[in-house]
Amino acid sequence: MDKWEELMTRMLKLGLQEGDLIEKFILGTGKGGQKINKTSNCVYLKHLPTGIEIKCQKTRSQKLNRLYARRALCEEVEMGLLQEKSERQQKVEKIRRQKKKRSKRAQEKILSQKKSLSEKKQLRKPPSFD
Repeated sequence: MDKWEELMTRMLKLGLQEGDLIEKFILGTGKGGQKINKTSNCVYLKHLPTGIEIKCQKTRSQKLNRLYARRALCEEVEMGLLQEKSERQQKVEKIRRQKKKRSKRAQEKILSQKKSLSEKKQLRKPPSFD
């Protein structure tokens, strides 16, 4: 069974039909040089019943981007049906939280706590009689 057949069976299980999809091809942006900037390889999918919109430009190939966009649509619909976040989505959010830059106020608070702890530790040292 190839990738497209697996995807189509997954879409049927979720009740997604090709007739319910609006598919457009948009000019790509970003890395990739002339191939990206000249061709319409970015895929835009909209599922009419749910209103879910997906844009996909993972590769330079339009055909692969169509596959990836439909996979992403399936994942979105599954998340909506299950009303819980998938493991992949939880990992993405965790990484996003870890990489999020702290505010100035939070940074100052952390530094002041470190400084007070450092002073406390300095007080614990026995006095030196040099």
